[in-house]
Amino acid sequence: MTDGMPEMTSLERTALYKSLGNPLRRRILEYLGRHGEANSTVLARELGESSGTTSYHLRKLAEQRLVEEIPEKSGGRERWWRALPFRHTTPDPAAMSAEEYAAAVQVAHIKIELDTALHRRAYEEYRGPEGWAQIQRHGTWMTKQELLDFMREYHALLDRYSRSREEAPEGARPVLVRFFAVPEPVGEWNGEPTGP
Repeated sequence: MTDGMPEMTSLERTALYKSLGNPLRRRILEYLGRHGEANSTVLARELGESSGTTSYHLRKLAEQRLVEEIPEKSGGRERWWRALPFRHTTPDPAAMSAEEYAAAVQVAHIKIELDTALHRRAYEEYRGPEGWAQIQRHGTWMTKQELLDFMREYHALLDRYSRSREEAPEGARPVLVRFFAVPEPVGEWNGEPTGP
């Protein structure tokens, strides 16, 4: 899930996708991402749920190593939580079980909706090449190996510039970065027919 973590099994990935597809768990993760830390009482108040419900979901998120308890702030029944760094690459759908694939598709649909809204926001908030919102679109020719090499360098670049909330310098803001690359259909650019 994160760098240095063991490879996940299909059952673990299915549980992960189901968690990420759960609306309340997503809201908990978003809150922790925005505010850094919270306990079940704070989350219950902010999200309009009972503290028993938020406590249950926090424990489930902790089982999947998406959040962790903050020991120095926790005591007795009061437990404080923070989100953990997370990176996951979805495997080839052909290698997934039917249940895992269905859960991954559900999460993908949620992500597409969120990313579409972010794309609109980027255009609305764009203030030129020196502004906070940045938009880039490019078309180029690459081999598959070049694309895979590009992805590795892209991840290295993200790692180089990414910081945790605690390590961020003054003036830093949370920045949402999205990237996707899609090849044109075979034949689209070389005169070969692409349809039936």
